[in-house]
Amino acid sequence: MRLKDYDSKDGKRVWLSESEIGLLLDHTDPNHVEMRIAFVLAARCGLRRQEIVDVAPAHLVENDTGPVVRVWHGKGDKYREVFAPRELEHLAYGLDRDADEPLVSCDPSTIYSWVARARDRCRAATGDDGWKFVGPHDLRRSWGVRLLEAGVLPSVVMELGGWEDWSTFREHYLAEFSPEALRRERGKVGWLAEGGADAGSDGSNHGYSVVDSGSRYQ
Repeated sequence: MRLKDYDSKDGKRVWLSESEIGLLLDHTDPNHVEMRIAFVLAARCGLRRQEIVDVAPAHLVENDTGPVVRVWHGKGDKYREVFAPRELEHLAYGLDRDADEPLVSCDPSTIYSWVARARDRCRAATGDDGWKFVGPHDLRRSWGVRLLEAGVLPSVVMELGGWEDWSTFREHYLAEFSPEALRRERGKVGWLAEGGADAGSDGSNHGYSVVDSGSRYQ
């Protein structure tokens, strides 16, 4: 999990790792299929809350690229198509909805409550206070950054996520990184790696004095 202050409001932006996304999905209410669908649409498809409650079975289609979600009325009333996992199709079939009936029959504020409930369970299970900052938009945020790190072209990520302003996208997505990226970079530093040497790769301490317990800097 990676946290970062907002520029002009309280709280923190959060980027979740793949394992943390999985943990959050595992802590949805048991047998609450609509809640699970909402989380998948946010964390695996990058949909906003209003977009989530608009999705109906007829919007889940397959084209030449594979399964997609048709977002008919995105931000600014713009249409787009988003890659979708097979799990979404399976969940939708289990609800037995009419073709044009929303899969998630609630208002957008309820999705925030669902995420809060699941994140509190994750916080209790892990002891990590960072979970208290997680909201629905952090699932979309984590999705966008993970696509970029998987090698998806920035222009394609912008199209999938419905971002039109390049400078905003560059600042909030291209300039950010996931917990996995930080872990990879940390692994490049020998003395930070688990079981790594305290000194440089050549075994020297490069002019620094070794400090024993109870001693002072020399």
